[in-house]
Amino acid sequence: MDTLLTGSVAYDYLMTFPGLFKEQILPERLASISLSFLVDGMSRQRGGIAPNIAYTMALLGERPRVMATVGEDFGDYRAWLESKGVDTSLMKVIPGEFTASFFATTDRVSAQIASFYPGAMAYSATQSLKDLSKKPDLVVVSPSAPDAMMKFPAECRELGIKYLYDPSQQVLRLEGSELARDMEGAYFLFCNDYEFGLISKKTGWDLQQILKHVKVVVITRGKEGASLYTDGQEHTIPAVPEREIVDPTGVGDAFRGGFLMGYSHGFDWTLCGEIGSLAAVYCLEQRGTQSHSYTKQEFVERFRQHFDDKGKLNAII
Repeated sequence: MDTLLTGSVAYDYLMTFPGLFKEQILPERLASISLSFLVDGMSRQRGGIAPNIAYTMALLGERPRVMATVGEDFGDYRAWLESKGVDTSLMKVIPGEFTASFFATTDRVSAQIASFYPGAMAYSATQSLKDLSKKPDLVVVSPSAPDAMMKFPAECRELGIKYLYDPSQQVLRLEGSELARDMEGAYFLFCNDYEFGLISKKTGWDLQQILKHVKVVVITRGKEGASLYTDGQEHTIPAVPEREIVDPTGVGDAFRGGFLMGYSHGFDWTLCGEIGSLAAVYCLEQRGTQSHSYTKQEFVERFRQHFDDKGKLNAII
């Protein structure tokens, strides 16, 4: 199956401050605050929702395409993705721009001060599904520039392309009418339980009303696993026990990547969710959204410690 992923592509610059932010802030001087923190550690991580999902899909043998706008500093990131099996031919470099960047400093009690620079992501809507030489089987619409998030679902509806709507962090800024518009005609809606509550509040639609507009609703619930609703049925997907918790960043993206691998093979909904559940825990056990790795054989062996695939995963080994 040809899966095309749209969404953010970013570098995450993560720094650690050994002290406490609260000890450096003078409440009576907030109007003229001027602070500089000497950090004792920094790492640059590859991030962004679209390549995070694509990375897990590629680990499991897929070759997804990512369509996004990136900066002139994207060269080493592109090489990394291609080496893992991701098709980056539709990742367009914007001259004179940096790839979107997230800068975060965290103190020793996990308080965080952060900034996000959209950079090349601001040009996402300059791309169009209408320009593709090959129509994908499924388009994933995940958070990027607001105008792109509006454009791509509209183009999918116009072109008759099945799409997965994943508003994620953008739920906070999207109006109810915008969410309703782009759920209308979507094949999938993916969100976590908190985001689902916001979507329901903003649109005035409960689950049953949403299912009148969306074929499949998948709600992730952290350590409680996930729920999938379609055709009047609920499928409960348990979480896989972790060996250790290192970093929850990107876990939802890994779940989506695993789920979409299963979907591309035509597996049943429960098996798709179980694959997503294991893919998610691999990410949880590493620092960074693209630091986890495994062979397909290792993945299947661990999967069978928790679930029964009835031999279907032999198709990916």
